[in-house]
Amino acid sequence: MAEPDVLSERDLAVLEFERLWWKQPGAKEQALRERFGVGPTRYYQLVNALVDREAALRHDPVLVGRLRRARAARLRTRPARRLTLPG
Repeated sequence: MAEPDVLSERDLAVLEFERLWWKQPGAKEQALRERFGVGPTRYYQLVNALVDREAALRHDPVLVGRLRRARAARLRTRPARRLTLPG
């Protein structure tokens, strides 16, 4: 039997941070390092994995929906990466 999809304390803290970070003074990168001890790249890896989880959607459907739409918009506007081989 599969374990239920349950959010950890860190998952909940990440969702809360995404919901409220713009109210905090200072740069987001600084706040990420202070609160979670990670840089922006790792943090956004965590966020992207989290918003794909049904438990996150159940917990905060408005926030997760917004984050999913923002990610989709970024992917649509990002130019395709081309693989170039040394010649």
